[in-house]
Amino acid sequence: MPSRVRRRAGALVVVALLGLVLAHVALAGDPAGLSPRGPDSPQATRIEDIYWLLIAITGAIFILVEGALIVFVVRFRNRGRSRTLEGPQIHGATRLELIWTAIPVVILAAIVAFVLVKLPGINSFDSARAAGPQLTVKVEGRQFYWNFIYPNGVIQVERMRIPANHDVKLDITSEDVDHSWWIPALQGKLDAIPGKTNHLKFRADRTGTFKGQCGEFCGYEHPHMLGTVEALPTGDFQSWYDSEARAQESGTSDLGKMTFDGVCATCHGFQGQGGFGPDLRGNPIFNQPDAIKTLLRNGGIKMPAVGRGWNARQMNALLAYVKRFSGAS
Repeated sequence: MPSRVRRRAGALVVVALLGLVLAHVALAGDPAGLSPRGPDSPQATRIEDIYWLLIAITGAIFILVEGALIVFVVRFRNRGRSRTLEGPQIHGATRLELIWTAIPVVILAAIVAFVLVKLPGINSFDSARAAGPQLTVKVEGRQFYWNFIYPNGVIQVERMRIPANHDVKLDITSEDVDHSWWIPALQGKLDAIPGKTNHLKFRADRTGTFKGQCGEFCGYEHPHMLGTVEALPTGDFQSWYDSEARAQESGTSDLGKMTFDGVCATCHGFQGQGGFGPDLRGNPIFNQPDAIKTLLRNGGIKMPAVGRGWNARQMNALLAYVKRFSGAS
């Protein structure tokens, strides 16, 4: 096969493979494709605006540079000349040098200006458009789960419920190592740092379930540190909020199961059958509540202190739930 044909065939293969890669990204399981998830909040909308501006500018630069490169390679190819033959030496092109210096400066200035316009609204509210008062939720990042504490004392694990079209403020902290709270459809990332409280604001524009994950590598079970925000109609949220407070206060809620599924099952399995961690079934420690509390608060050889700082409500709910494993086999 002539070398020219081989080169053209190789170029077509490269283009085809690039097309397949881009198609795979665009048609991936996430329906967002090349775009960010959502956006389903005013804050995420502003983030998406910045994203698309950067995609447009960098995409145009890529096409321009790579297109020029291909044209130059074809236009000024060897054409049978000796490899030792040098081309004409050109020195000094002041006008051209000023142009290719000024254009990037202008592009960067435009990007910075656009970001500065959008940035204030990414972590603020247009309260006039909110359907009701602000809800504040404490978000605790822990190895390897999210703990949510509401103003009325309700505790949730991994799943946060909020009213749609209401302003929500998150007070984000960590009890052990650095984590990063991230629900792409609703907001950007914000670190959860031990000893420090960061604040994040957003408002879900619609009802639905929005999924996210810890955005900071935090240990061996980091991939399982998922987070979910469920936005409910205002009436449904208020009904759940009030009834859940009463149920947790009386000890009749599913807080114990929720805590076990979100905190313990990651390592020990949903039935306590073991996995990364040991089999819990029939373990004599379940007859020693004080020993369980010490283990949860201080951790073990490989087990992090998953229950450090828990209040009595959450601790007692878990202790009541795990009694079922004391006689299992």
